[in-house]
Amino acid sequence: MSSTTLALNFSIRASVPKLDLDDAFEQKNEIAKAVEDELEKAMSTYGYEIVQTLIVDIEPDEHVKRAMNEINAAARLRVAANEKAEAEKILQIKRAEGEAEAKYLAGLGIARQRQAIVDGLRDSVLGFSENVPGTTAKDIMDMVLVTQYFDTMKEIGAASKSSAVFIPHGPGAIRDVASQIRDGLLQASAHQ
Repeated sequence: MSSTTLALNFSIRASVPKLDLDDAFEQKNEIAKAVEDELEKAMSTYGYEIVQTLIVDIEPDEHVKRAMNEINAAARLRVAANEKAEAEKILQIKRAEGEAEAKYLAGLGIARQRQAIVDGLRDSVLGFSENVPGTTAKDIMDMVLVTQYFDTMKEIGAASKSSAVFIPHGPGAIRDVASQIRDGLLQASAHQ
């Protein structure tokens, strides 16, 4: 083995082991410069001038390459998982903000509807009491409630698949309902 080969091996072995594999790939130019300096020293005594040295490729062991590829793939998968989780988080936040805004607007709509009903009832009571002397606001409200009750019954009856059942409620209503059911059963058994 010549002294030039020894110097070159020494130069590479002195430079590369100080680096981890990723740095060795990134610092090919620095390694080439170290090799060039060593060759220049060795070859200048023979009258040769080293203009440039190139390191075309670094070829690690196949197991090392496979491990590096797995590390890179795992890092990319980790970044992709983080990005996906961040996107899902943004979607959930936007969905929640949309639901909150919808509920807020629905609340405003209900409040405006109720205010319009109250305003309409007030106008009706005032107009009715002016046109029918001697009526009180309570008389008019009772009449409005009965009218609304009959309008509701009409709408429920008009629905073809209505299954609503009205049961009176109040402290004495349970006894009344029980007696009506008992009387109905007695009448039905008497007609058989």
